[in-house]
Amino acid sequence: MLCYLLPVLLAVQALAVLEVQVPDLPVVALYGMEATLNCSFSHAAPFNLSAVSVFWQLTDTKRTVHSYWGGQDQLEDQGESFANRTSLYASQLGAGNASLLLKGVRVADEGSYTCFVRVETHGSASLLLQVAAPYSKPLVTLAPDSNLRPGEEVALTCVAHGGYPEVDVLWQDGHGRNLTDNVTTSLVANEEGLFNVRSVLTVALEPNSTYSCRLANPLLGEEGHASVTITGQNMVFPPVALWVTVGLAVCLLGLLIALAAVCHRKIKESCEEARAAKELEEAKELEEESKTGVGR
Repeated sequence: MLCYLLPVLLAVQALAVLEVQVPDLPVVALYGMEATLNCSFSHAAPFNLSAVSVFWQLTDTKRTVHSYWGGQDQLEDQGESFANRTSLYASQLGAGNASLLLKGVRVADEGSYTCFVRVETHGSASLLLQVAAPYSKPLVTLAPDSNLRPGEEVALTCVAHGGYPEVDVLWQDGHGRNLTDNVTTSLVANEEGLFNVRSVLTVALEPNSTYSCRLANPLLGEEGHASVTITGQNMVFPPVALWVTVGLAVCLLGLLIALAAVCHRKIKESCEEARAAKELEEAKELEEESKTGVGR
C-alpha cells in the first residue's frame, strides 16, 4: 500500500513549495544610493493580497530586514539598522513581485539576503548584495621633490580616498611596463567602512622618466590614474660629476693664464727688439752726421 501512496505524497509535497526566483548574479549597489533586491513568485490560482506574506532577512544571522502580511508592513521585529530604509512594491505583489527596495546603501548592508514568500504554500530563495563606492581621483607625489640626482632612490606615493571594496593598485613606467617590485600598498577603513588607499613605489631616478598609478575597482573596473614626469630640469649632478667639472674649469683657467703669460712675454720681447733696433738706427745716423761735419 505504501508503494502506491509514495508517488502521491511526493506530488503533494512538490505542490507545497512555492516557486520563488531571485537573480543568480550578485546585485551590485552603489554606496549611498538605492538598490532593488529583485524577488518574484508564481502562483497559478488567483489570490487575495491579504493572503500574501513576504519576509526578507539576512541569510546568515536571520535578522529581519522587512516583513509584510495581512495587507500591510509589519516592522516591529525589523533590525534597527534597516529602520526607515526598506519598502516593498506593494502595488505589484498581486503580479508576483516581492522585491525589496533598500535606500541609502551602506557598506554594512553587504551580504546574503533571503526572500520568503507564502501564498497558501511557501518558498524562498537567496541572493548576494555587493556594495561598491568609487575612489577619489588618485594623486601622485614625489619625495624628495627637489635636488634630485640621477640614480638616487626616491619614493612615489599614490593616494585615493573613500572607495569600496579593496582596490587593486597598478604602477607603470612611461613605456606601459608594470612595476611590481618595491611597492608597498596599505588600506585603512574609515567610520563608514570605506577605504583610503596609500601605495608607495621606490625607484632609482632616470632623467625624463614617467611613472603612473592606476586604480582598478573589482566591481566598477578602472576608476582613474595619475602620473608624474621627472624631467632633467629637476635633477642636479652628483658630487663626483661636480668635482670633475670644477677640475676641468680650473685646468682651463690655468691654461688660459699660461697662454696669456706666454703672449705677454712674446709681445714684450718684440717691443724690446723693436726699441733696440730703433736705438741702433739712431746711433748710426748720429755717427754718419758726425763724419760729415769733420769732413767739412
